[in-house]
Amino acid sequence: MGEVVTVTGLNLWYGERQALHSISLAATEGEVLALIGPSGCGKSTFLRTLNRMNDLIPSVRIEGSVVVLGEDIYRNGMELAELRRRVGLVFQRSNPFPKSIYENVAYGPKIHGEKRRVELDEIVEQSLRRADLWDEVKDRLGASALRLSGGQQQRLCIARALAVRPKILLMDEPASALDPRSTAKIEELIAVLRGEYTILIVTHNMQQAGRVSDRTAFFCDGALIESGVTSDIFTNPQKKETQDYITGRFG
Repeated sequence: MGEVVTVTGLNLWYGERQALHSISLAATEGEVLALIGPSGCGKSTFLRTLNRMNDLIPSVRIEGSVVVLGEDIYRNGMELAELRRRVGLVFQRSNPFPKSIYENVAYGPKIHGEKRRVELDEIVEQSLRRADLWDEVKDRLGASALRLSGGQQQRLCIARALAVRPKILLMDEPASALDPRSTAKIEELIAVLRGEYTILIVTHNMQQAGRVSDRTAFFCDGALIESGVTSDIFTNPQKKETQDYITGRFG
């Protein structure tokens, strides 16, 4: 299993404010990597550098190397649509399009040129199955996605991300707005997808990080304090800051 994400010496500024300080971190093919730390520590900012969503903020400036799936993604001429197809992003709050359930999932493949109905039907069904949603919506694919529950909407957004066959899935606190039952569904889904996709998940919930991830990276004040096997980070952290955060002394 090789590295599919290799970040080296990453610095990021929003205008004059530096939000990330010399971050070096890698993710391996098929693993789940949890990013934990207090609010405002830079973990979501780091996540968004991996498919260049931070480019949408005019004042952002970046230094360092970000290699994703063998490519320097900040090189001149990088095709962002293709990058974002290969590196999907699921946001903290579900954001289905105001379209039907079917059209939400078919949207990405259509954008990338798939026009055949039989192929789209297959992609929609398989993506909804992968997101553990098919059985709940198969009889109402033409209904508005906005009529789904919050947990269903979030799984729909995961299905939408999977529909374009990414290699990497970025999840920015995907369960933070959900009830415990819906959260459990998302965690079960991550367990099913583990191994086939490389998943990086930002979470405030340390129990969740412990349940779903292979490795954990702890961020604080825009710096990566330490990373390692999840069980080691939680039971035998090497840095005092990590120990303090995990034991609830701050954060």
